[in-house]
Amino acid sequence: MPGAPEFDTDFHESFRNLLIWRRDVRRFQTHPLPPNLLQELIQLACLAPSVGLSEPWRFVEVSSVSRRQQIRQEFERANTEALAGYSGEQAALYSRLKLSGLDDAPVHLAVFSDPTTAQGAGLGRQTMPETLEYSVVGAISTLWLAARAHGLGAGWISICSPERVHQILSVPPEWRLIAYLCIGYPDADHDTPELQRAGWERRANSAAPLLER
Repeated sequence: MPGAPEFDTDFHESFRNLLIWRRDVRRFQTHPLPPNLLQELIQLACLAPSVGLSEPWRFVEVSSVSRRQQIRQEFERANTEALAGYSGEQAALYSRLKLSGLDDAPVHLAVFSDPTTAQGAGLGRQTMPETLEYSVVGAISTLWLAARAHGLGAGWISICSPERVHQILSVPPEWRLIAYLCIGYPDADHDTPELQRAGWERRANSAAPLLER
């Protein structure tokens, strides 16, 4: 059996740069991905850990123009509703934010968790069933980093009703929507979040506190 590879200091720095330059992208170029690249990214995402080796992730590429239009309409509805929850200068700033790349991103990818999967025989999730969904989030994070390593960006659309997305995509009713992603080549690369550049929020300057007990 071959030994595990060694990850040297150059790799450490490259990995750190990958994390720094990973962004939630909302501004995309419109040209398509190379053939088979999306499938390669999904294969890499499936290397993520999952509770009990359940691999509960389900990926749905949304290629239908009609379905994309319906997703866009649902986003607009939910975004208008979200705007009503703010007032004053914060509402004015919110209204100027670009919160999705639905119009330009060449790839729309919906990612679901399947709670009915028999794979893994329930190991590890009888006491914490939410770990099934956490496993899907891990796969999404892996896909996000893999996409960035290929020069791509990804944007997570959370301003939408999961129930409405289910209806639009006609997926099994027991599946739970975890993410609706836009994927493509970013219009520009940045090492700081767009919301920080827009003045909405700032990333904390220090790492999360490490507690000891």
